[in-house]
Amino acid sequence: MTDSTIPTARLGDDGPEVGVQGLGCMGMSFAYGPTDTDASRATLERALELGVTLYDTADAYGAGENERFLAPFFTAHREEVVVATKFALSIPPDEPTRRIIRNDAPYIREAVEASLRRLDLDVIDLYYMHRRDVNVPIEETVGVMADLVREGKVKHLGLSEVTGEELRAAQAVHPIAAVQSEWSLFSRDIEAGVVPAARELGVALVPYSPLGRGFLTGSFADAAQDLTQGDFRRQQPRFTGDNAAANAALLAPVRTVAEAHGATLGQIALAWVQQRARVHGLPVIPIPGTRKPTRVEENTGATRIVLTEDELSLLEPIAEKVAGDRYADMTFTSAGRE
Repeated sequence: MTDSTIPTARLGDDGPEVGVQGLGCMGMSFAYGPTDTDASRATLERALELGVTLYDTADAYGAGENERFLAPFFTAHREEVVVATKFALSIPPDEPTRRIIRNDAPYIREAVEASLRRLDLDVIDLYYMHRRDVNVPIEETVGVMADLVREGKVKHLGLSEVTGEELRAAQAVHPIAAVQSEWSLFSRDIEAGVVPAARELGVALVPYSPLGRGFLTGSFADAAQDLTQGDFRRQQPRFTGDNAAANAALLAPVRTVAEAHGATLGQIALAWVQQRARVHGLPVIPIPGTRKPTRVEENTGATRIVLTEDELSLLEPIAEKVAGDRYADMTFTSAGRE
């Protein structure tokens, strides 16, 4: 493993230039069970050393705790990092496990001020609508977000889990730098409508869960048996019972390709996502999440792996064979509305 820094790509036609792989920070304080804060801090620093400059969080991750945790790192490296956070998932104070999707103007203005305070920043580099509230016209939501840009609170706008048509409607109001959606060897539904729209409009794709929430690395085989009680993957259909067993079998071709490259399963899964940029003709900046410096080194190493056409063909059939949806409730994803 060398310390060569990763290449860069631009978020949208007028967005910032960032490392071609970002870092998903959610798991450092939320969703994946017990955390080691010292290891997470070391992970942030190691990622920056390797050229990772896009750091992704959200106000819903630990009810703001993830933003608070990241704030010292961001302020210490303000000129080197691109900070992305999100709004839209409101958490009722008396029901901390519940999420309510809100895209209305008063909520957006409240959310951005709260994120700025927690992050200890004057401006957010990339501000995403985390989920779509179908009861609020997207033009109205993006109009409010555009006002935040004009007011200097936000630099660039992003959307998460929108359809191709929703992206087109949003772009007509204000330039969108990035669309964030799940995209991996296991999840390819966005290729039908979202990816073509993004390519057409000059919008970058930021795939979350490019490692299939860790399943594609082979690190666990059944979430109910292998993961801690606090891990939310225990509630996802793909990762337990018969679905998990069927999906584990799909890793065989990934192992074959990994052996040919002397690489890990995770590196092959990430290399496949990184090569979607060439396949589809648009910027692709995946944001794999990790809490360990060694995993950041492994993940960024995937940017130097080039899969052959034969290897891509071997991996091509995997997604259509995956058992189970990526969420128990798909209505708040782009696939649920396409």
